[in-house]
Amino acid sequence: MREVGRPLTPPLVLASSSPRRKQVLETIGFQFEVVAAAPGTEQPWRHGEDPVAFAERTARAKRDEVAVTRPDALVMAADTVVILDDVVLEKPVDADGARAMLSKLAGRDHVVCTGVAVVGPAGVPVSGAEKTGVHFRDLDIEEIADYVATGEPLDKAGAYGIQGLGAALVRRVDGCYFNVMGLPVTRLLDLLKEVGWEYRAPGLLRLVGAPTRSH
Repeated sequence: MREVGRPLTPPLVLASSSPRRKQVLETIGFQFEVVAAAPGTEQPWRHGEDPVAFAERTARAKRDEVAVTRPDALVMAADTVVILDDVVLEKPVDADGARAMLSKLAGRDHVVCTGVAVVGPAGVPVSGAEKTGVHFRDLDIEEIADYVATGEPLDKAGAYGIQGLGAALVRRVDGCYFNVMGLPVTRLLDLLKEVGWEYRAPGLLRLVGAPTRSH
C-alpha cells in the first residue's frame, strides 16, 4: 500500500526496440515497458546537418510518437549515431556497407553521439545529447571480413557493437561507455530529474523534493 499523500510513480516506457537500451535500463534496475516508435518515425540524416542535432531530433520524434498514446507515462527515447569527419555513419544496409564503414574507422578516432528525449505525464518535453570518443585499433581486411561475417554489425550504427564481439575492435573509450551501447545513463537520469523524477537504487523514481526515506 502506498503512503498517504505520496504520489504514484508513473509507468516508464522505452520508445525503442533496441536490446542494448533495454539491457542498460535493466542494469540500473528499472522496470519498464517497451513501445517502439512506428516505422518511418526515424528520418535519414541530411548531408550537412549537424550530427548532434540530428541524433537529438530523431530521439524527440520517437518520444513524441509514442507519448501521444501514453500520456500517463514517463516516455524515454534515444537515437545513436557514429560520427567520422563530421559525417554520420548510420546502420549499414548490407555486408559490403559494413565492411566499408569498418575500414574507415580502423585505426582512427570517431565520436558516438546519442540523443535522449524524455516527457512525463505533465507534458513538459526535454532532450539532450551525449558524446563519447572512441578509438579503434588497426584492423586488416581479414579481421573486418570475419567480424562482418558474424552478422553483428548489420543492425548497428557504425557497423559495430561495443557490448558484443565489437569490443575487440576498440582500443580506447573517452567518456560514457553506456553511451556507446546506445543509452547514456547519467544523461537520461538528468533528463528524468528535469521532468520531476530522480533516480534512487534499486531502480526507483522519487518525486523531486519528496522527503528522503529514513534509515
